[in-house]
Amino acid sequence: MPRTLANAPIMILNGPNLNLLGQRQPEIYGSETLADVEALCAEAAAAHGGTVDLRQSNHEGELIDWIHEARRNHCGIVINPGAYTHTSIALLDALNTCDGMPVVEVHISNIHKRESFRHLSYVSLRADGVIAGCGVQGYAFGVQRIAALLGPTRTDT
Repeated sequence: MPRTLANAPIMILNGPNLNLLGQRQPEIYGSETLADVEALCAEAAAAHGGTVDLRQSNHEGELIDWIHEARRNHCGIVINPGAYTHTSIALLDALNTCDGMPVVEVHISNIHKRESFRHLSYVSLRADGVIAGCGVQGYAFGVQRIAALLGPTRTDT
């Protein structure tokens, strides 16, 4: 049975330093917290008959383990890899194992208006969509895009 929003949550993954959202560099990342992001994503998923499973880690290996878990138990992944965006071929390799599963990359800030080293994203090589510079609202856009890629559920019709 294929996983859909009706029978599996969307995994929302957050990389390093996002546990400090709302405290760290609010001039770049805003004042919303990770709890605010979770509520926003839950609301966006509920509008399509789904749920979310939000997690954050400062450890690359833990993020990879969660991607592997998502392959078995989730219908899609919204990922803000933080600084691992620009450095982690391992995250790209893990995401590449998620055949047929929609993946959307999210960045709170516009990484293309920042330092040149932030312009490269390994994760983008796998992502079905990339959202940058929309603040935490980008997460809701990511959830909506996952829902669109999965197609309508019974509650959508």
